[in-house]
Amino acid sequence: MKKTLPVIAALGVAALAFTGCTDSAADPESNGSGDGGDAGELRTVRVAALPIAETGAIWAAETEGIFADHGLELEIIPSQGGAQAIPALQNGDIDIAIAQPFGAFRANLADLPIRIIGNYANSNAEGEDVNSVVAGADSGITDLADLSGKRVSVNSLGAAGDVTIMKAVDDAGGDSSTIEFVEVAFPEVPAQLDAGNIDAAWAPDPFRNQVVEAGGADLVYPYQATIPGLTVLTNVTSAEVLDSDPELIEDWSAALDEALQFAAENEDAVREAIASNLEIPAEVVDGIVLPEFTSEIDTADLQSLIDLAVDYSVLDGEPDLNELVTE
Repeated sequence: MKKTLPVIAALGVAALAFTGCTDSAADPESNGSGDGGDAGELRTVRVAALPIAETGAIWAAETEGIFADHGLELEIIPSQGGAQAIPALQNGDIDIAIAQPFGAFRANLADLPIRIIGNYANSNAEGEDVNSVVAGADSGITDLADLSGKRVSVNSLGAAGDVTIMKAVDDAGGDSSTIEFVEVAFPEVPAQLDAGNIDAAWAPDPFRNQVVEAGGADLVYPYQATIPGLTVLTNVTSAEVLDSDPELIEDWSAALDEALQFAAENEDAVREAIASNLEIPAEVVDGIVLPEFTSEIDTADLQSLIDLAVDYSVLDGEPDLNELVTE
């Protein structure tokens, strides 16, 4: 497997508006309890999240007042992936990251005190899934084996995207070792495919929809092809925050659990939040495939993902899940 550093896309997320989420008037030193309170008593929790449909769960829950009920006000900081969020956690720039688990995996292997404190969303074990590999309309790619020797983008190199894609391509009779994976932020995928800078891309909605509606090919749901129902995003913090501010983590965890339950039961509210925060038309949002929102994490699936990553030499060892996962 060939890999290149990000030569195409910087953080395209900067162009996206996060209405009502990026600035907080709350006093970060004030103590919000799980009982909620007046606006002046809210504590700010800094959360790194990707600008994708899955973030609709916390956008919708914030609008519903769920986080305020737990004494919290969110400051949502755009992120490109889990690997990019780990240094921010280490530096104390953020309190929580909603991210793929690979950043946490590598942190554990490097003896960095990062902890997965719960799940956030799972892929769909059957039917339409939340991410897929799409090829440009003029790429000539029609099936998975055609990805051999091609440039394929993922949002973060050496994570669940390229690992599951490699397995799916090999199972389809292709040669994953000849794929050149390139790092491209999700919002940049349609433009980079149009420009011919990449041949195919791993992308969630709404960016997948944009490619398919423009005549692109939807090739595979790589999670379903390898580990059906695999976690899409986990809930990550640092051991320092966990140990020094357990009240914040307790309030956050209780609020997030309620937020994810609300999202699971109120799809319309989630779609409305996606349309507002990603500034895309409601009719586009209607076609977005939503994940299974849940705070419950499946460590067996995480272990299967680790095993696959070790097989493909994406990880050079096995993270200690007993140490890493602290629900």
